[in-house]
Amino acid sequence: MLKKSPFHLFVLFTLGLLTFQCTQKETFELQPNARIAIIGNNLGSRMMDYGSFETELQLRNPDKNLFIRNMADPGDTPGFRPRSSTNDPWAFPGAAEFQQEYATPSGSIGHFEKPDEWLTRLKTDFVIAFFGYSESFQGEEGLENYKAELDAFIKHTLRQQYHDTLSPKLAIVSPIAFEDLSEKIDVPNGKVENENLNLYTEAMREVAEKNEVLFVDAFTPSKKWYLETEEDLTIDGSQLNEAGYQKLAVLLADEIFGDQKIPNEANRELVHEAVQEKNWFWRNDYKIPNGVHVFGRRYDPFGPDNYPFELAKIRQMTAIRDTAIWMANKGERKDLAAADAKTDKLPEVKTNYNPEKNGDLQYLYGEEALAKLTVAPGYKIELFASEAEWPNLANPVQLSFDNKGRLWVATMPSYPHYKPGDSRPADKLLIYEDTDNDGKADKETVFADDLHIPVGFELAPEGVYVSQGNNLVILIDDNNDDKADRKEILLSGFDDHDTHHAISAFTTDESGAIYMAEGVFLHSNVETSYGTVRATNGGFYRYTPSRHKLERVAQVSIPNPWGIAFDEWGQNFYAETSGPNVNYMMPASVLPRYGNSTNKGANLIQRDQLVRPTSGLEFISSRHFPDEVQGDMIINNTIGFLGTKQHQMVDEEIGFSTKFRQDLLSSTDRNFRPVDMEIAPDGSLYVVDWHNILIGHMQHNARDPLRDHQHGRIYRITYPSRPLVTPAKIDGASIPTLLENLKLPEYRSRYRTRRELRGRDKAEVAAAVADWASKLDKTDPRYEHHLLEALWVSWGI
Repeated sequence: MLKKSPFHLFVLFTLGLLTFQCTQKETFELQPNARIAIIGNNLGSRMMDYGSFETELQLRNPDKNLFIRNMADPGDTPGFRPRSSTNDPWAFPGAAEFQQEYATPSGSIGHFEKPDEWLTRLKTDFVIAFFGYSESFQGEEGLENYKAELDAFIKHTLRQQYHDTLSPKLAIVSPIAFEDLSEKIDVPNGKVENENLNLYTEAMREVAEKNEVLFVDAFTPSKKWYLETEEDLTIDGSQLNEAGYQKLAVLLADEIFGDQKIPNEANRELVHEAVQEKNWFWRNDYKIPNGVHVFGRRYDPFGPDNYPFELAKIRQMTAIRDTAIWMANKGERKDLAAADAKTDKLPEVKTNYNPEKNGDLQYLYGEEALAKLTVAPGYKIELFASEAEWPNLANPVQLSFDNKGRLWVATMPSYPHYKPGDSRPADKLLIYEDTDNDGKADKETVFADDLHIPVGFELAPEGVYVSQGNNLVILIDDNNDDKADRKEILLSGFDDHDTHHAISAFTTDESGAIYMAEGVFLHSNVETSYGTVRATNGGFYRYTPSRHKLERVAQVSIPNPWGIAFDEWGQNFYAETSGPNVNYMMPASVLPRYGNSTNKGANLIQRDQLVRPTSGLEFISSRHFPDEVQGDMIINNTIGFLGTKQHQMVDEEIGFSTKFRQDLLSSTDRNFRPVDMEIAPDGSLYVVDWHNILIGHMQHNARDPLRDHQHGRIYRITYPSRPLVTPAKIDGASIPTLLENLKLPEYRSRYRTRRELRGRDKAEVAAAVADWASKLDKTDPRYEHHLLEALWVSWGI
């Protein structure tokens, strides 16, 4: 054997070192006080909900005082980033060339800074960009256009100087792979999706390398994670859960900034807590609810009176929480309350109260308030609950009865939205019970008390679906103690540019799919396992929980739809608040084109009965009320007329019309604001009273001192000369009993029964409903409807 000389060893060592260096991926070096911005799509945006990446990066760099801000938003592409308060959705000059479909004007007006302006004000050193998921659904056909858009974005970004005279360091992150959960839940198996995602990942690699910017392949590692990990890493195949984001956090930190050791792992929980606290305040800056008051569309530049000061204060409070993160990295806690107390004091806001147009400065209570209410002849109204006995009942906005016959109410005293310096929002979901059957609440249970503007909710066997700003969440009670134990964000990207326009008026169709209303001026972009749902300027969604599927079922030219109701044959109708119209939804239920409205059809309300605005829609279906009013539509009014109007429905064969029947409820209390209603299990009607001096969103300053945050009432309307309905046995009932409930005349009893059946064993229900349907009496006048109920049950499972 030849002995290698020292020269030979030197050459071999040098070659080996060169080979090692060539195979090592270049990463960024973090300097003290480095400023990092995350932009892009839903994958990046939801990182803020978990905080894993920032926690990981801060722990690896305890002495560097890193400044990190997440500007990602679901649906964002390199060039198309719609926001409600900007004059156009384009991220850089020329971006419109790549998105012809989305070039349709869609009512964006305002002064929200453009992406480059935000990055400059944040003095950004590093930009981490997540793209490629929404675009991948365009398949191979859209690949070259996407490459061109990404290339233009990279070139534009590298030309910028966000901090001093330096160009930013840019990292491009691919989409993750699609996880196959199809054997567990009814979602795509990811085969087609992964083919396209791989195609777009490789395209991103190619464009990044051509421009000599750092590229992170998240697709290939995530496919490996799914194979190696027993637990699920996504909630629906496409959106990572907490465990998934923990893996992504390590990958991103390693790939972008290099494999660094964590000096003090013991500080992880403390740092994570501080990161999430900072993210909460940052979200209330960059994604501030009611951006319409802050950045657009009527005010220049920030809104009336107080908003320049509120923005300054929220940014001071966010900066305080940056320092709290750095202290946590050393094992220390910052006294946030003491630091917050030193931030700017907000100036007082004067009311624009007009006694001729608004409510009454004097609030009435108990019998005095009740005396101001008038019901139609033969009816009776009683107070079921008020804030006097139940202080939690402040600003109630929606109600619903559960399968046990208990009344659930969403309250939102934080409306219009959180005010910097106040305590964190504590909006609630409450459960009221009348245990002694005297028509008054005598028990209250707080199901959840950490919500923020829960303007819509719906009960389901698996939990409670709730509107939460940009998100649709589910609250889950694991131990059945009537307290929410977990909150899972199902979908992100809904707009709350006006919180009173946000997804609301929740109700289900006969399958259990949730219909949600959304108001004008909003720009929602929601990434789902079926693609990205983009919607503008008023309309309705249908979310199928069992499939995790969201659809835009109608996009119509309406200001605020705050009422959705289905009649006994499954026909859907909606109330257009500012019209104020009621429309048949089916004619508008066609696939909309982005930015364009579909035909909403004729208004069903007679012209002489148009009183704005409306909130709450229901059909009378109760043996407790007179026979002649069955099927009548009732609708609430909250300004021009204070009460509930009742209209007879007329089937016109190809549509519907109405005839005014009566004012079911009216009030001379100028603070009475009926906003929702529902037929109870005993056949009576419950009405929610928001009860507020001021009514209206843009008509008054968001911080007007007369906006009430304490009052709220629930009323019960009966028809004493007719017996109440014996409540159907639903909760815990046998499947045969539940199927027989489907013959009951009351729509809401059947509604709750179908909900109960959706929570039972699917195979058992399928067999039982098929047998039940086969034995129906064909001579029964209601035979066809009973058969339809069977069809709906099978649809629901």
